[in-house]
Amino acid sequence: MSNSARASSCSSSYASSATDGEILRSLHRLARDLSGAEAPAPFLETVFAAVSRRAKLLVAVFDDLMRCGRLTRSASLCLREVLLVLQRFKAVVADCSARSRMRLLLQLEEVEARVRELQHDLATLLDLLPVPELGLADDVVDILALASRQCRRSSPAPAAENELKAGVLALIREVEREIVPERERLEGILQEVGINDPACCSDEIETLEREIGDRMAERWTSAMIALVGLLRYAKCVLFSAATPRPVDSKVDLDDDDDDAEPPAPPPDFRCPISLDLMRDPVVSASGQTYDRESITRWFGSGKSTCPKTGQVLANLELVPNKALKNLISRWCRENGVTMEVSEPSKPEPTPVVTANKAALEAARMTASFLVKKLSVSFSPGAVNRVVHEIRQLARSGNDTRAFFGEGGAVPLLVPLLLSDDTATQLNAVTALLNLSILGANKKRIMHAEGAVEALCHVMGSGATWRAKENAAATVLSLAAVHSYRRRLGRNQRVVEMVLLLVRTGPSSTKKDALSALLCLSGERENVGKLVEAGAAEAALSAISEEEIAVAVLASLAKRGGAAAIVNIDGAVARLVAELRRGTDWSRECAAAALVLLCRRMGAGVVAQVMSVSGVEWTIWELMATGTNRARRKAASLGRACRRWAAATAAAAEEQTTECLTSDVTLQAVAAS
Repeated sequence: MSNSARASSCSSSYASSATDGEILRSLHRLARDLSGAEAPAPFLETVFAAVSRRAKLLVAVFDDLMRCGRLTRSASLCLREVLLVLQRFKAVVADCSARSRMRLLLQLEEVEARVRELQHDLATLLDLLPVPELGLADDVVDILALASRQCRRSSPAPAAENELKAGVLALIREVEREIVPERERLEGILQEVGINDPACCSDEIETLEREIGDRMAERWTSAMIALVGLLRYAKCVLFSAATPRPVDSKVDLDDDDDDAEPPAPPPDFRCPISLDLMRDPVVSASGQTYDRESITRWFGSGKSTCPKTGQVLANLELVPNKALKNLISRWCRENGVTMEVSEPSKPEPTPVVTANKAALEAARMTASFLVKKLSVSFSPGAVNRVVHEIRQLARSGNDTRAFFGEGGAVPLLVPLLLSDDTATQLNAVTALLNLSILGANKKRIMHAEGAVEALCHVMGSGATWRAKENAAATVLSLAAVHSYRRRLGRNQRVVEMVLLLVRTGPSSTKKDALSALLCLSGERENVGKLVEAGAAEAALSAISEEEIAVAVLASLAKRGGAAAIVNIDGAVARLVAELRRGTDWSRECAAAALVLLCRRMGAGVVAQVMSVSGVEWTIWELMATGTNRARRKAASLGRACRRWAAATAAAAEEQTTECLTSDVTLQAVAAS
């Protein structure tokens, strides 16, 4: 049942069961609320003003009715129907207030038709009221008649509103033909719509994007997509790439403060599996909410139960929890916590709708405008505003990333990584991170003069941990390309800075640095330099904090780093410990690492494994409860341990036999 249908059902139930006194009080309250309703956009002021005037007349009528006392049955039934109509009026007002202004303009005829229909229904009910039975004062009877006549009066939509809608649609068609909108004309249209400042423009863009994703108006989806692009262009041109919100630039020059962790998210915002902040909350068949990545990995390991309740799920379908995601996004904005994609090497989710010609041209115009403005901006404040806007827009899709790359944004952003302004440095490195998601931009960054050195500077001397973290994430993104992975791995400074973040960074920074290290270790040619720089020791030191550290050790062991790992005191024992207490993935990686170490380094490593108390039970448990890959690796590890035990027993038996034979021989010699 939809929300509107559910609300209608509840309203009908109340209207049929409430007492006459409650009905009159509800009528009075609703009429008073409607009389003060404000238009959500300037072009709806005429419609809302008419509703407000009629509601004010009804307030006077209901005032008098509340003093009259009891109602006759026919009057009571009629007023209950009036209550339902007023509730529908209020629902329309609330619906309009929740919509984007542009969608309201596009659906203006539909809104006006709904209001006219409700006014006609109200007029009919007012005419049916048994006025003589109500005992109203004469002047109130006149007011009631006036309200009925006004509700029946239907006035055509003002020409100005229709012209405004036509102007917006004409603007979209011009952008499709690659005609850059005139500044004065664009400004005039937005003022008429009620978008007068950067904050209002940003809110309108966010609301439109949400409505497009929720498919709120299929008929107007194409126009709404185009308007998102047009509003982004307008925000940059008319509002001069507005000053970033405080949370984006809230940085501190004090090194001690940089070590502080971001605020802890509320428990309801954490995934029950990973205990991290949920980026993409989804609801399982049990009704529990999880982060999509964590629950997908849970299902991928062969499980079909709810991790929290343990119940067997009827199906493995996942439904997005959009309400919770909006709450998490709001909390992140208020607390300065980023909701950006933290692993740009992963493919982006498929967009719900495809950008159309007008939206693409608007995005191209916006990118061109911002790149040109960045090239001529000299004041730090102006540069920061433009870079912040590039950072935000580079998240919106590969088309926009391509336009910025083609427009020459990368060479202009690279020098800003060395900026003394903390906000500018953060915005610049995050903009490069977002741009690097596109393959063509990876090439542009790698070939930009001083880009890799600048990223190393940020990782080593960045003003904030978030800037350092995003620099490491950019290295991870670039290393996704095979040839760049080799080039980055050969760069001693890149390796040193990544390892520095692994050793000294807070949790989120350490995680991105380990991800970059894992990617670099995927190239056999790089492993020697990584081991020489201390990658094995750094990963082992983080093994209890980040599960990805175990994956790094397994990767190093696979490609020539097994000896370096075994030579670290206690390394094998710590991997066995992770085999017991780690997450599903870390247990899987620990098993893989131990198998590789046993194969590469031989019986000495197996002996270290077997020296850990209870290791046999741990291996058997993993074979029973681990992921498919973990079970295979545990089985291989178990076979290696059994072969070692058999060989050890055979060697001991042979040694015992030799000793006995030697004793017999000695006795025989002595006897002779």
